[in-house]
Amino acid sequence: MTQFEPVIGMEVHVELATESKIFCGCSTRFGQEPNTQTCPICLGMPGVLPVVNRKAVEFTIRTALALNCLINERTWFDRKNYYYPDLPKNYQISQNYACLGVNGWIEIPVGDSVKRVRINNVHLEEDAGKLVHTELPGADYSLVDLNRAGTPLIEIVSEPDMASAEEALAYMVTLKNLLEYIEVSDCKMQEGRLRFEVNISLREAGSSKLGTKVEIKNLNSMKTALKCIEYEMKRQSEILASGGRVVQETRLWDEATGETRAMRSKEFAHDYRYFPDPDLVEIHIPPSWQEEVRQNLPELQDAKRRRYIEELGLPEYDARVLTASKKTATYYEKAVAAYHNPKAISNWMMTEVLRELREREMDADELPLKPEGLAAIVRMIDEGKISGKIGKEVFQKALESGEAPEAIVQREGLIQVSDTGEVERWVDEAISENPDMAEKIRAGNEKTIQALVGQVMKKSRGKANPKLVNELIRQKLTN
Repeated sequence: MTQFEPVIGMEVHVELATESKIFCGCSTRFGQEPNTQTCPICLGMPGVLPVVNRKAVEFTIRTALALNCLINERTWFDRKNYYYPDLPKNYQISQNYACLGVNGWIEIPVGDSVKRVRINNVHLEEDAGKLVHTELPGADYSLVDLNRAGTPLIEIVSEPDMASAEEALAYMVTLKNLLEYIEVSDCKMQEGRLRFEVNISLREAGSSKLGTKVEIKNLNSMKTALKCIEYEMKRQSEILASGGRVVQETRLWDEATGETRAMRSKEFAHDYRYFPDPDLVEIHIPPSWQEEVRQNLPELQDAKRRRYIEELGLPEYDARVLTASKKTATYYEKAVAAYHNPKAISNWMMTEVLRELREREMDADELPLKPEGLAAIVRMIDEGKISGKIGKEVFQKALESGEAPEAIVQREGLIQVSDTGEVERWVDEAISENPDMAEKIRAGNEKTIQALVGQVMKKSRGKANPKLVNELIRQKLTN
């Protein structure tokens, strides 16, 4: 039986973090009332003249440089003509003939090594609006919200260099992380700031000849992109194995059925009738401007990791984990700024915080417990106000309520007890109630000491000072 292997490329759309749209002064703020952030320019009224947003151009240059692209010193915008209900002008201002960045690359982790994925181009364009499909019974219409129309958007087009779903995931994660580090977008997929389109074909294993590709559009999550890849690999392999022919087309993902379905036959560049936009001037990007953008790049992942090791004294493993995501690194740095104990805060980040982020499927900046709250928990433990066990309880309560950890400790009377008399009373009761443990400790069994400490902590509801408990047990049973 013939074996087939996938060939995967991606087109990634990224909404840029500018305060205004690409060709007008309308706000790009998310979540506003429909059609309240529009003007004659982004609505495409006759006679209006667009003016390009310099910050959007600089963010695109920044992205192209970070992706090791060559920068076209002369670039311009083209009109891409097609009709869609949320595209008022019936054409999109994009780039086709002189993309801002070309011939780049990015390295992704594959097992214990790295793989280079080539970047065909990075270009700047305007986003379309958004259709809102009503869920009213019997409704046969949709609504359009044009607030998003004209939002600056970069498209990053890879070459078909990925050979598995795992490599595609590594590419998406690495690219998202890079975009966050260079601060061109917050990449919030739930708000449509980062969207994927997958190009996938199958070919006979070992062959260098490309198969017929299918494009799946408008994917708002990495999970969905992976589902599409896995489904298309199965669908296309069944077609080819039975002697059929894969049709080149654009498909959509149907979440309800867990399948891709045909949307339209695949268009080519000539179908869009590209031509230079006559209302926008050519943009010159001399080496001096490129160097200015390069010099203003934020601290990138490798540099941040080295700084954590050299300046904060973290082990390399800690530094790698904490810098794997820009938002995680930012959370960590804010916590350290609030209370300077880098290693203790790192320990909490890599256990409690990252576990919660995985379980809640969220980024660090969305965590209900703010960095200053985590710092407060570590500080209270260091100061002996609460035990580590109580700290974990406070951590969970703060996550659930969003309340400040100090307020939780005060309200619930969780302050650690270091009064020798009160702690000694708990120790005496624990010894009396656990004579077998006491005998083992008297016989020199060190491990049993910690078991008896646990009994005292249970009796005190975690409030007894563990160090004092340990000292009192040793005084009473090992002297």
